[in-house]
Amino acid sequence: MSNMMNDIESVLFSKEDLEAIVARLGEQISRDYEGKNLLLVSILKGSIVFMSELMRHVTLPCEIDFMAVSSYGSSTESKGKVKIIKDLDINLEGYDVLIVEDILDSGVTLFSLMELLSTRNPKSIRICTLFDKPERRRAAVKADYAGAEVPDAFIVGYGLDYAEKYRNLPFVGVLKPEVYEEN
Repeated sequence: MSNMMNDIESVLFSKEDLEAIVARLGEQISRDYEGKNLLLVSILKGSIVFMSELMRHVTLPCEIDFMAVSSYGSSTESKGKVKIIKDLDINLEGYDVLIVEDILDSGVTLFSLMELLSTRNPKSIRICTLFDKPERRRAAVKADYAGAEVPDAFIVGYGLDYAEKYRNLPFVGVLKPEVYEEN
């Protein structure tokens, strides 16, 4: 971890900050989905850490599934095209679907994903994001549950990556620009 730390400009959210955010979201979701048929859908790979923590704070029966879509590659900008790499295993009909995302940025990918999933007849479909970056929004997407707003900086850790690295940091930090500008 020590050499990864050299690439971090500053820590935005400590491990403790993240635990408090996730606990709060889990309580809200547990209240709102009481008596519903909750299906948590993790968007791989970024939301895997958040999803695993969040589901432990949801105090009612729920199912989970995973979906992988590509839109970023190694770039820092969303391409706006969604390609499904791994689709859901569960038929969404009759489920109250909650898409679990690590970060809501431009919203372009999530907008396309919401359109696609809504054609599969879920009872409801909502979004839970750990981080919201509203100033980068380019699509009409709003999170129903948002952990925290983040500045327009390149953040990594707790599942968030740059070129598949830094996901394993236990906190969320701002990546030094020279790390991603050298490519």
